[in-house]
Amino acid sequence: MKSSFYLQIENSTAHRQNRDLNCELAMENTENLKELFEFAFNIKDKNHFKACWSLELVLEKDISLLIPYLDLFCEKISKYKHDSAKRPVSKICLFITKSKQFDLSKKQEQQIIETCLDWLIQEEKVATKAYAMRALYNFSKKHLWIKEELKVILNQDYSFHSAAYKAAARELLKRLK
Repeated sequence: MKSSFYLQIENSTAHRQNRDLNCELAMENTENLKELFEFAFNIKDKNHFKACWSLELVLEKDISLLIPYLDLFCEKISKYKHDSAKRPVSKICLFITKSKQFDLSKKQEQQIIETCLDWLIQEEKVATKAYAMRALYNFSKKHLWIKEELKVILNQDYSFHSAAYKAAARELLKRLK
């Protein structure tokens, strides 16, 4: 039997008001929060992407809530196939790279880096690519090889993408010089 919180997410839309409500419900109740993580990580559930929308907002407010789920998150990120899940998941990757609260293991770093590189070189939506390139840029401060790889990919793909992609790529290429 599905909980009322699960049904709330399942019946939600991409409208910001819906996502904000789900975020609030999760942050107010630890059971809802736990369920949100489970729902977002259950890629077999046809509505998992809706949970990812709200999870992004929860983690934007408090990224430390991901700490107990970090291993699972890193294992799952490469398995997301739904475009509407990849965008918030790629943004969560960016949050992780900006946060000082994580001491990522080599394996966790590798999982995030590989997935972000895959998103950057594969046919993905612009938002997913933009968050991935920014996350990779943050990792390049520690892993210098990423800088050169990122420069090559951004320069190589620049002319084939939209204005939004070009704007994000231009911003990062300036920083990479």
